Amino acid sequence: MTASNGAIAPSVTPGYRRYALWVLLVIYILNFLDRQIVTILAEPIRQELGLTDLQLGMMTGLAFALFYTVLGIPIARYAERGNRPFIISAAVAAWSFFTIMCGFAQSFWQLVLARVGVGIGEAGCTPPAHSLISDYVSREKRASALAFYSLGTPIGALLGMALGGLIADAWGWRMAFFVAGAPGVLMAIVAATTLVEPRKRLDADLVARQKAGPSLKEALTEIRSKRTFWLIAFGVSIKAFVSYGSGVFLAPFFFRNHGAELTEIAAGFGLGLAGFLGLSLGLAIGLTGALGIWIGGQLADRYGSKDLRHYMGIPAVSTLLGIPIYLTGLAVESAVLALIIMAIPPILNGLWYGPAYAAVQGLVRPETRATATAILLFIVNLIGLGMGPLVVGAVSDLFSGPFGLGPAQGVRWSLALFNLFGIVASILFWLARGSIREEMVS
Repeated sequence: MTASNGAIAPSVTPGYRRYALWVLLVIYILNFLDRQIVTILAEPIRQELGLTDLQLGMMTGLAFALFYTVLGIPIARYAERGNRPFIISAAVAAWSFFTIMCGFAQSFWQLVLARVGVGIGEAGCTPPAHSLISDYVSREKRASALAFYSLGTPIGALLGMALGGLIADAWGWRMAFFVAGAPGVLMAIVAATTLVEPRKRLDADLVARQKAGPSLKEALTEIRSKRTFWLIAFGVSIKAFVSYGSGVFLAPFFFRNHGAELTEIAAGFGLGLAGFLGLSLGLAIGLTGALGIWIGGQLADRYGSKDLRHYMGIPAVSTLLGIPIYLTGLAVESAVLALIIMAIPPILNGLWYGPAYAAVQGLVRPETRATATAILLFIVNLIGLGMGPLVVGAVSDLFSGPFGLGPAQGVRWSLALFNLFGIVASILFWLARGSIREEMVS
């Protein structure tokens, strides 16, 4: 069954579609849990292994991102023709294994190699998942479906920080990696045995066309011609640069600037500092981030169907509004007030997920969707995940040492400086608003 524009029409029942979206959401939650748990463990790891902030940035960002970004494109090319549920299953098994291996690391370089393995596994998740979701749902519901999948980002971060901190307090940071990696084995089996490949239900002519598909050169030519795609890609990359850099060093910021106050509060709840901070940041950022992503998808489906420019207007405005609130959270002296204020920007900063990802899927033909997602993630994660933590950490070291501000103020000023980059992302989203109507094809 095909749609009139050549796209795959939804070929599964509504009940199965809901089930599949929930399975993919759980997988993506584990994806981000295993990726982000290191942020709440960064300070205990730094103290035990004697690392600098630059090394923390390399371990949490660059080591993961290099292989994650490079391998994403060939895996996506295979996903354009191969069995996407099997690809996702193998990816889950791989990153879960290497997450467990992080717990056995005895040195900086052993931890780096384990993080590289996590990146290799996670490269096989989102491109085939986005392509699969776009085949499961109609265009009119695509933004909310992709936003639903993207809820894995804040929920995974929430669980990573909350569970990571609590487990680290009780049994040490190594046990946190062991616990984080274990559920992936089960979900790998679930993905392989219960997710449906829609291509198997299509007519033979369409299957043959998809298997032949565009070559990599043809796919790149199609993507390269889309001005809107590149504006979105670099806008999202800057967003990721800010969010990943901030995400890694937000817990150290609270440790260093509000540690005494938070320790006293945590003791009142019978918790250690890492457990209390992980739970607090996880709830403050994770829940509000999930709310923002969900709202963004709903707004895009509701208003984007009337005017495609709203797909880009939503992230342009919301990104700009979040900047002064985040800066205020860094500046206040009360730890409790800082945690409350820091819960607000994730709502605004999460609004881009559904609109941006849905726009990218609609800018190219169905046969090129996984490749487009992989190229988007290549740019986003190389700049955002690869460079964000590394650069924020390096500037924090610079402010702390040569500038003489000390570790507490160094990380504060580094986070403040890079938060301002969101202004550039907002401008890029607004520029994409001007060309999206002419370039949307499916």
